[in-house]
Amino acid sequence: MASPDSGQWTTGLFDCFDDSSNCFMTWCCPFITFGRNVEIIDKGKTSPADAARTYYILGSFGFAFCYSYPYRKKLREQFSLKEQPCGDCLVHCCCIQCALCQEHRELINRGLDPTIGWAANVARMIQNEKVAPEVETGMNRVAP
Repeated sequence: MASPDSGQWTTGLFDCFDDSSNCFMTWCCPFITFGRNVEIIDKGKTSPADAARTYYILGSFGFAFCYSYPYRKKLREQFSLKEQPCGDCLVHCCCIQCALCQEHRELINRGLDPTIGWAANVARMIQNEKVAPEVETGMNRVAP
């Protein structure tokens, strides 16, 4: 997989249907997508259940964006992404489901799968480093 350009989001804010299953999940249960994203963004330091629970409680009072937008900023900083299309707080305040979907797609497109958790992503990265390059077998050299 080619590494996406630094500074550019790999998908747009409103490209939610690029991953229809995540779009559906986020529309119905945004706290689940948020919890999964946070675990990856925090590199396993925050459990998805804790993040989802806090998001859900704050969301009950209409303040989920106050908790979620700093993680968008953290994601942007990790991948040197631009603050687009406007400030992180405003994106999460006005379009929280779209923002969560975009962040999920960004992690996927950069080789991290929020659905399997941080530990499984680390194991996958270690496994990918241990894989030896493929070598052609047989004698393919043509004599002069």
